Amino acid sequence: MSGRAEFLLEIGCEEIPAGMIAKAAHDLKQILETQFASHRIAHKGSVETFGAPRRLVAIARGIILKQEDIAQEILGPPKSVAYDAVGQPTRAAQSFSEKQGIPLDKLSIVATPKGDYLAVKKVIAGRFAKDLLAEIIPQAIRELSFPRSMYWTSASELRFIRPIRWIVALLDGKVVPFTLAGVKSGNATSGHRFLGKSQITVTDPRNFIDRLRRNFVLAQPDERHKKIEKEIQVILSKKGIRLHADAELTELVTYLNEYPTAILGDFDPSFLNLPEEILLTVMRDHQKYFGVTDKHGSLAPHFIAIINLDKDRKGLVRAGHERVLRARFSDARFFWEMDQKQKLGEHLPKLKQVTYESRLGSYYDKVERMRALARWLANTWSQGGVLGAHADDADRAAELAKCDLVTDMVREFTELQGIVGGLYARAQGEPEDVAEAIYDHYRPVGLDDPIPRNLTGCAVALADKLDSIVGCFAVGAIPSGSSDPFALRRAALGIVKILLERKLPLSLSSAISTAANSLRQSAPKIDVKPEAEAQVLEFMLERARYILRERYGYAYDEVNAALAAGGDDLVDAIARVAAIKAIRKAKDFVPLAAAFKRIRNILEKSAGGAAKAGARNSAVQPELFRENAERELHEAAQRIGEKAHALKSHAKYREALEVIAGLRPAVDKFFDQVLVMAPEEDVKKNRLALLSSLLKEFSTIADFSEIVVEEQN
Repeated sequence: MSGRAEFLLEIGCEEIPAGMIAKAAHDLKQILETQFASHRIAHKGSVETFGAPRRLVAIARGIILKQEDIAQEILGPPKSVAYDAVGQPTRAAQSFSEKQGIPLDKLSIVATPKGDYLAVKKVIAGRFAKDLLAEIIPQAIRELSFPRSMYWTSASELRFIRPIRWIVALLDGKVVPFTLAGVKSGNATSGHRFLGKSQITVTDPRNFIDRLRRNFVLAQPDERHKKIEKEIQVILSKKGIRLHADAELTELVTYLNEYPTAILGDFDPSFLNLPEEILLTVMRDHQKYFGVTDKHGSLAPHFIAIINLDKDRKGLVRAGHERVLRARFSDARFFWEMDQKQKLGEHLPKLKQVTYESRLGSYYDKVERMRALARWLANTWSQGGVLGAHADDADRAAELAKCDLVTDMVREFTELQGIVGGLYARAQGEPEDVAEAIYDHYRPVGLDDPIPRNLTGCAVALADKLDSIVGCFAVGAIPSGSSDPFALRRAALGIVKILLERKLPLSLSSAISTAANSLRQSAPKIDVKPEAEAQVLEFMLERARYILRERYGYAYDEVNAALAAGGDDLVDAIARVAAIKAIRKAKDFVPLAAAFKRIRNILEKSAGGAAKAGARNSAVQPELFRENAERELHEAAQRIGEKAHALKSHAKYREALEVIAGLRPAVDKFFDQVLVMAPEEDVKKNRLALLSSLLKEFSTIADFSEIVVEEQN
């Protein structure tokens, strides 16, 4: 057995964008583990990777220093071809011998299931890991992909996120020699750009991490993260303030700094007259600062910055950050005051000059479509008895929703779109429901984001998202692969999340048709084909399937069974999914599901594979029944169907499914005693009609045939 050793790889380069480091480290791990396993020098899970702004690091433990030899039997031509009638080798045998570099008399004959063949046994000597690594590592680095990469003069054959400046490659303490991008591998790393040595010799992974730490580089992100949190807590406890928690910002500054240090800065309390959202956005998105609050939860005139230094002895760094933040806050105050000189609605005509999508017109056109759709949604809910749905409020909120796009504040701080509109609307006296709706109408931007706070906001958010999806599908701007420039997948997830969390009854197909009609009737008057509407519905149902599985925890076959029976009203659909989940353990449910699957298969085969549930229209004729089992099934179906229908009409889906499960004895008896494909044509058609009526009648809550029977005990 060959010995084992540790392998250390460090790719040293110019600063990698913080948001790309974690994924690059993950990808490097996948690539190396695959390569090591395929070359038989390490197993899956043997590689640890991590990164910092100027380096990607991989540590592999248990690398086999030399591959084991492999005994290989290579088959040549059949014996009948290799030797002639008198047993002399033919040209085929000689060619095989020459190709393998083995004398003819060293070849053997082996028996195989296909007959006797000429063969040779070879031992392929294992290679040394250091030689393999010299080939594997350069290729692995080339395989790393980034959203953006660059060439540089000395590395015309390589694309990488930033120029590579040094490479550490050590196996068992010895350099694995290779050259990539004009850089030779070695045993020297580099410390902190300003605080550490530029050349640090290392011998192994532990030595590497320790020596970097002494040179003000915390190579492992967990160590940087803990340092940040510890120092922030010290500041908070000393000052008696609280952190405005921000996990994403903590992650970002962890990857922005090699030696993060937290410092506290102050700003003029007069800036607290600005809305908190604006102040936090400036601090977070533009300066990467944490906001802090007082003991009452109000924003305090301080901030916490994470600097890439060991300390700020003279406070010069703090003063610099305070000066920059003061300038940014002054800009924000100026924009706030200037924008307030006009009513939000006065910005509406300016949207005619802002293109939404070249084929879908301007944002002014989009707003007009949103208004019509928001009014329709509010009226639909109002007529359905949903409290708080007011068409006038929905119309007004939709009218103002995009006006902040042309304000100075949003031009400078684009992250505040929607939010600024809501703040201006409130400051200018619009009703609170309208202001909140404008503020919230981009929500939710992710599955963990909250939905709009009020029904008016839900109407405007749905109108905005529906118009975007239907419009883009109508003009062919459909998401494909990773390309989704208008974030339509996110919009569809948002629609599903709003409907499910707020329990809003809505026909998706009607909503899509209404959005399509608005596109047809309003500028720029796009002709939305029925095929596009169907595509949009399936696109949204696919997002619904995802949410029901991943966020609500339903099994994929439960979701498929409910949506196959109808997914137009998602609130109704989730109630049916819940009923399926609740009853699937019942003793008759799974056998009945298997029977319904059998019914569907029979119907599809009888119609050449094209039958769908309820596709047969012929009526059942009881006078054509020949067996008691088919009469009993027909009677049971009528009796149980009436009970199930009554329960279903009151949305008592679990009870209805329990009643339907009572069909099982009659269905089992039918299949035990009745030949469906009877020789008499009229009898056969009648039995198929009976099965078709069963499938149609009892698949309105759930399509039983979608249940995966094999997964049940």
